[in-house]
Amino acid sequence: MSSARDITRSAWPARSTYLDFPLGHTAGKPNEPELNASIMRDTLAAFESLSEPGAMAHLAYRWADTDDWKDKVFAPVESSEGSEKSSEYEDDRVARHDTPQYQTEKDHQAAEHSHEGEECLVCAGIDY
Repeated sequence: MSSARDITRSAWPARSTYLDFPLGHTAGKPNEPELNASIMRDTLAAFESLSEPGAMAHLAYRWADTDDWKDKVFAPVESSEGSEKSSEYEDDRVARHDTPQYQTEKDHQAAEHSHEGEECLVCAGIDY
């Protein structure tokens, strides 16, 4: 799953899906579990149907009714002197973390519970 099409194409994964959402929101909008689940279902279905190496499915979801949100993603912001500086950009992406992040404490507890005693099928083969 990716919301950075060019970067993903450069990495050339076996199969991928692209979601035209802001960076940091690859699985959908926060606090919209139905949307998150639908995106995940469509991603998993694409992984079953994509057969060409490097194939990328473009998911048809939209972040907003218009693409106006894209205008601010890399738009220059005014410096304290009142002039635009090309090296400064508005960045509202979610911060990266070295540890898993959960939307709710309930999600965290469910993840911890699913890993008690043995590896889950999703994590099988991952070195920790």
